[in-house]
Amino acid sequence: MEHINASDFKARCLSILDRVRATGERVVILKRGQPVAELGPTTGLHGRYPQLELKGTVTVVDDIVSPAVPEDHWESNR
Repeated sequence: MEHINASDFKARCLSILDRVRATGERVVILKRGQPVAELGPTTGLHGRYPQLELKGTVTVVDDIVSPAVPEDHWESNR
C-alpha cells in the first residue's frame, strides 16, 4: 500500500485515481505525516443498490416481526 502526502496527491490526483482503478492497489493519503484518508477501488456495484453488498451477512436469530418488549410494558397501554 502506497503512502502519499496530501500536497502530492493534490498535484497528481487524476493519475493516482487511474492507477487505483487499473491496479486495485489502495493509497493512504497523509497530512503532516499522519494518515487522513485511504483511497481504494470501488466495490463494483455500478449503479445498483449498495445494500446488496450486505446480502448474506445477517443471521436472523429470533422473531423479527413481534415487538421486542411485551405489550404490558408499553407506556401507551397504561
